[in-house]
Parts: sequence; structure tokens; C-alpha cells
Amino acid sequence: MQFSAAKEHAGKRLDRALHEQLPEYSRARLQDWIKQGRVRVNGAAGRPSRLLREGDSIDVEPAALPALHAAPEAIPLNVLYEDAHFVAIDKPAGMVVHAGAGVITGTLVNALLGRFASLSALGGADRPGIVHRLDRFTSGVILVAKNDAAHRALAALFAGRHVEKTYLALVRGEVRADRGRIEKPIARDPQHRTRMTARLGRGRAAWTEYRVLRRFAGFTFLEVRIGTGRTHQIRVHLSSVGHPVAGDRLYGAEAGPAAQPPGRFFLHAHRIRFQHPFTGRPVEIESPLPAGLTGWLERL
Repeated sequence: MQFSAAKEHAGKRLDRALHEQLPEYSRARLQDWIKQGRVRVNGAAGRPSRLLREGDSIDVEPAALPALHAAPEAIPLNVLYEDAHFVAIDKPAGMVVHAGAGVITGTLVNALLGRFASLSALGGADRPGIVHRLDRFTSGVILVAKNDAAHRALAALFAGRHVEKTYLALVRGEVRADRGRIEKPIARDPQHRTRMTARLGRGRAAWTEYRVLRRFAGFTFLEVRIGTGRTHQIRVHLSSVGHPVAGDRLYGAEAGPAAQPPGRFFLHAHRIRFQHPFTGRPVEIESPLPAGLTGWLERL
């Protein structure tokens, strides 16, 4: 992999700048690559502490990543729905769905393996049962496949946009229209690799619809539906129209009220609806708003 040090990288340590550019790898792993001579700056092997200058040419030769094999852990789970094919979990904010980016324990996958005897294997050894994801600090409903047939069927429903996903979000500012639709493609932010952006006019197609539930001084409480499942989609789209999710510092929100629940922003996967692919019956699964978010609204 090759890239040039941007203006914001000038004066930063090589390992830190590299982690900003390649957030999918842990900083410890990148430091190992630097020490192994796999990272060169202007053609010469670099040191983790080397300070970069704008325009420095950086070449990275990644080492093979060790295979991840998730292990079962005794982590409590709140099961909202279960049948022979699927299970729906009420994921708490702060829980990562599967291992990655330096997190290898305490994930939803670890908890699922500790609770259920059978999960789909199509996602691989590190992602058994996982068909879709929620951001780490987003709470709410997530569906899990118990077997490979269920995984394929659920993946087809998501791909065909036959799964209705509804979220609850508190955003900064007063949203004037009672309803709205945001339709902007989403791409990786070229300047900040941990972020996505809807400001480039290119990327993967995405649409988000919202309905105002209540207005507060300086905030608006929304019901949000998405027809696509892009990374950080709701957070990116709402920020792009000047209304970042409350508490979401990555996408421009100011610090929340003093009583904001620690370690989260106000986005909750409230409801999922779909037609069961094996029974044909409609399935609707809801996760109530967590107490911390309910209290946040009450204080407003």
C-alpha cells in the first residue's frame, strides 16, 4: 500500500499517522510492521517515532494476518426473538459485533458462542451467525442466523431491501420539516480514514428517511428508516444536512448534556420487520429505548 503524508500528518509520529490512514489495523500491529522493516518512508525503513513531513512517501508491505477464531464467553444477552432459524439480540451500546481493530474479546460473537449451540458458519470462524452489523456505540436489534440456510435467506432479504429497519435518533439543532429524505452516496473520507462522508458526490448509493417525533430546545428527536445499510449511514447522512446525532463527536456533534450516558451517542436500532423466509409470516421485533436514552430525553 502506498500513500503520501497529508498536511494533517505533518509533525505526527509515523505509527500514529499510519493508524489514522489504516484504521482497520491496530496501532500495535502497525508498530510491529514498522519494526519489521515493512514500512518505508521516502524509500528508507522508518521508526514508529519518526515525525512526518507533508508529502513524505510512505510504502507499507502488510504481513499476513493471523486467523481469528472466536471463543465462547459467558456474557449475558437479552434475547428479543428466537426460532429454529434466527435469533434477535438487543445489543447494548459499547459492545463490538465481532473481533477486529484491536478488539478480540467481549464481542457479540463471543457472547453468542457462549449461549447458542449452533450458528451459521458462512461468515467464517470469526463471524459465526453474523449477517449484518451495528456500530459499536449504537444499541438495539440485531439479527443472527442459526444455520447456513437461514444465513443465505436473511442475506438475500437484506440484499433485496426486504428488511425494514427503523431507528430512533436525537440530533443537534431544530429539524424544520416534519419529514424528509436524504439520498446521497457514501464513501470513505480520503482525509480521515476512520470516517465516512457524503460530501464527495460519489460512493455507494444510500438513502435515509426521517420523521420528527418531538422537538426540544437545540435538539430534535427523530424516527429514521434506511433502505440501504452503508457504514455509519445514518450518522453520515444526518451530519451532512447539519444535524449530527447527539453525542457523535466523530461527525461533528458538540459534547452532549452533562447527563449524557457515557460512552455512547443517541442512536438506537428500534425495530426490524421482515417476512419470514421459511414460514411466510410477518416478523416484527422491537427493542425499547434504553433507560439511559429515555432519561436523556426526560432531562431535555
